[in-house]
Amino acid sequence: MKAIVMPPTAVCCSLLQFDVSGNSTMGAVVDEHFSRTGNQASWRSSSEKGQTGVNGTALYLPLNSSFEMVSQAIQLFAGKDGSIALLPSGTLTQKVLDQVELSIAGKTQTVQLVAHSGSDLSPNFYWATSAAHGSKPRLFAVLHSGWMSMVEEGWQQHIAALQERQTKAEKKMLEAMAARLQQPLQGLLVVRNARVFDSEKAVLSKPQDVYVLRGKISAVLPAGTPVRGAQQEIDAAGRVMLPGLFDMHGHVGRWEGGLNLANGVTTVRDMGSDNGQMQVILDEIASGSLLGPQVVPTGFLEGKSPFSSNLGFVIKDLAEAKNAVDWYAQRGYPQLKIYNSFPPNILTETVAYAHSRGLRVSGHVPKGLRAEQAFAAGYDELQHINQLMLNFFVTPETETRNLNRFVLPAEKVADLDFSAPKVKKLIAQMRKKNIVLDPTLSTFAFIAHKNGEVEMPAVAFAQHMPTNVKRGFYAASMKIDSDAQYQRYQKSYDKMVAFVGVLHKAGVPLVIGTDNIAGFTLHSELEMFVKAGLSPAQALQIATKNGARYTGTSHERGSITKGKLADLVLVDGEPTQNIADSRKVALVITQGKVIYPNQVLQELGIKPFVQTTPVLRNIAAPLSSAMESRPSGSHSQHVGHRH
Repeated sequence: MKAIVMPPTAVCCSLLQFDVSGNSTMGAVVDEHFSRTGNQASWRSSSEKGQTGVNGTALYLPLNSSFEMVSQAIQLFAGKDGSIALLPSGTLTQKVLDQVELSIAGKTQTVQLVAHSGSDLSPNFYWATSAAHGSKPRLFAVLHSGWMSMVEEGWQQHIAALQERQTKAEKKMLEAMAARLQQPLQGLLVVRNARVFDSEKAVLSKPQDVYVLRGKISAVLPAGTPVRGAQQEIDAAGRVMLPGLFDMHGHVGRWEGGLNLANGVTTVRDMGSDNGQMQVILDEIASGSLLGPQVVPTGFLEGKSPFSSNLGFVIKDLAEAKNAVDWYAQRGYPQLKIYNSFPPNILTETVAYAHSRGLRVSGHVPKGLRAEQAFAAGYDELQHINQLMLNFFVTPETETRNLNRFVLPAEKVADLDFSAPKVKKLIAQMRKKNIVLDPTLSTFAFIAHKNGEVEMPAVAFAQHMPTNVKRGFYAASMKIDSDAQYQRYQKSYDKMVAFVGVLHKAGVPLVIGTDNIAGFTLHSELEMFVKAGLSPAQALQIATKNGARYTGTSHERGSITKGKLADLVLVDGEPTQNIADSRKVALVITQGKVIYPNQVLQELGIKPFVQTTPVLRNIAAPLSSAMESRPSGSHSQHVGHRH
């Protein structure tokens, strides 16, 4: 954890003007301005422009913000629960969760933990000074477990204690959410009249009845088969039933579980998180206290450099690498991910050691190497389409840990000839070694994104989002100076998508992951696979069967089969014909519970994708009386008496 000190923030009584200019991390031009004169507010940026009348207190929410705006909000709330209007629209709500008095060197400071909701898809947590004795409250600390903490200068020694209190307060909120949005199943459940997706054959079945008991599929029978003593039922009414979907490239947080479940994602392969935080999340999901999908963790292994990503373990030599592998293996991690700064000289030995401990190995390509060299060193899988494309453009001296890893593919893939010998050689190597590709196509749509237009992965769901979330989808990330450059980047991106189709036809195994907004971009990725040339049914097969296969969970997930976990998703429409229908998730069953996506989305301020949802009904008759009173073969009487 890295602590950054900051001076006390001076805050004026209200925000009348805001200006920011420069460049974003990816190079896009930032030029944003806001002003308020009396009851008139106006704003403009590279992606939007507007004005509105304002009555009373309102806070502008910048696209390119800073913690100064948080301090502004804290002052407006004056240490109390409440709501204030946001500009351009929406409402920001503050809830005070905790208060504590701190002391250091004879000084005392009373601080409050506050949760701000309404500006994002999950609450944001801040520590603020109190408004006692007429003083104006201000931002005091920002704590993100595992990767970053900021606190006013001189109070660093209290970071750990404040973090512990914040974690407890968040846990209480998360437990309440899980209790509200998960409905435990009671006894035997029958889901009647569902068209089941056969992930082995990539086809839909005739209507079937699927039985669930103790979190597992106990039977799959033809629709209308007499029911013998079920306690609960759901009428699927001819909807498509999919096995729970896999997101094979997530970075799991404690607040995004609802987004995944509401989109039918019941398993996420985490591709690198803080090790301690991941253990907490796994425990919370297992206990049912956290709303979230099942998580398959991947160990993260990085080398020391100025570019290091400080997740997992950051090592300098083979001995440290082996120690890290052992740590992951002893905790049951099935896979290891190697990152950009990993030392190339110990790559082959590290991969071999991981294999000896039963871990698959995947990752980025370490700086100085090409993808084909990583495959020769023993990689089982590669993350990201750009890491594969770089194989054709880099030399040992090319720095691939900075923006080059995005800019080089954007500039050069447009001219890549897929029939060239070097391309065929790489494809043949991947096919021979059965190397899996996790392309995360939706993640790289930003290289062809124009300001003022919705970024491609969000087109299908942007209008469902809260206004202040939707605004971000219109702001470009890359610096694109001309229409000719945009056209070139668009051609490069389209060819990256097409290359996934080429790999599929060549027999290279694929998985579907996002590395993007939880849940929603899983369906965007499905759409991109179809654009690459796969059929909707083939894309769904990869998101189910392949997900299970390459997480080592095929014995319990990936298909709707007797004895497997009841990870079941009911979908409106015809997703095997129109992949866009995969977004229309009406109901999810997982971990012995029912989740209604509409309820989850509405709680987060998101407009649902379906109009009506199936109903979970209790059936009164117990097993003994049902066996005695229900005539064999009487479909009309199988429902029994209802409460």
